[in-house]
Amino acid sequence: MHAVAALALLLSALQVPLVSPEVHADHTVTFRFKDATAKTVMLSLEGSNAFPMTRGSDGVWTITTLPLVPDYYGYTFVSDGNTRLDPSNWLAKPNLIWQSSAVLVPGNELWEVRNVPHGTLSRHYYHSNLIGDDRDMLIYTPPGYESGKGKYPVLYLLHGYSDTAVGWSEVGKANHILDNLIAEGRAKSMIVVMPLGYGIPNFASPNRGSLGNMPFGKNTVEFAKGLLGEVIPMVEKSYRVSKIQSDRAIAGLSMGGAETLSIGLNNLEKFAYVGAFSSGGLGNNLETEFPNLSGEKVNKSLKSLYISCGTEDGLLNPNRNIVTWLKGKGVNVEMKEKPGRHAWMVWRRNLAEFAQVLFR
Repeated sequence: MHAVAALALLLSALQVPLVSPEVHADHTVTFRFKDATAKTVMLSLEGSNAFPMTRGSDGVWTITTLPLVPDYYGYTFVSDGNTRLDPSNWLAKPNLIWQSSAVLVPGNELWEVRNVPHGTLSRHYYHSNLIGDDRDMLIYTPPGYESGKGKYPVLYLLHGYSDTAVGWSEVGKANHILDNLIAEGRAKSMIVVMPLGYGIPNFASPNRGSLGNMPFGKNTVEFAKGLLGEVIPMVEKSYRVSKIQSDRAIAGLSMGGAETLSIGLNNLEKFAYVGAFSSGGLGNNLETEFPNLSGEKVNKSLKSLYISCGTEDGLLNPNRNIVTWLKGKGVNVEMKEKPGRHAWMVWRRNLAEFAQVLFR
């Protein structure tokens, strides 16, 4: 090898790796991205506007945020209009369409791993005869389940559009939230089932066009068949779960929130608790979505109907409209508006709050 080429290779190998993200003690975070040819680079941070980054003489673009509220944040770099993951960071958010890197700003132990008894997270693969594809679901069993004999209440927890079955565990940290709430005595021990939330095979795809043209109604109808006809029977056959209505809950975010309302309110004999977070995809004709719904029947059947949305979420008004319509029917519904956008920072807090009212 030529001496100059060998020296260049050696110097390249000795370069200090780029540190990004760098979380500081004051909860500010420094992000770094190397692109010597880019004209502009922006930081796109979950729950915030995009921020311009500053280019250094070495071609490294840098930005340090203001102090961030402790949480998990998704982020990407936008280099000359092209979205890029952080090549210096192994932590990422799984998603079928909108991938992003992720960073933990520590300090809120509710969704962080603590020194408490931990439940078990299992992944099950099966073929859905009703939907017509091979799919998976995640099931959380609480601490003590394996050594016990009693039956447990169960929460069916649904993800949003573009998420996978691991969305609530990998990004939402549902198992950590339940571990910590149960350890503190703030939530009952329960099983949490997190199925794949699509009723149409390959429903979430970058090539499907605008969300406004998506057949969310048909997707919900077909998913309901799979949930009620396959998932729940499989869970009740394989796990020690109570089969009575008062020990069964359903909740979900965004697309999963709309599925939750549709399935929960149209199957009152199945669920006693219904929690919808930032629901989207229900359609505009609620009379058609919920035929023959009466406040008397809902109030008699449900122990809790919880609807929440971020105050900066574009779906806030549609969710307010749902609540107004339900109240017009005489339905007892709790509406919680939380600071934030259409983002996981809102939904983790929704789950933590909703879980504390279940099965009391």
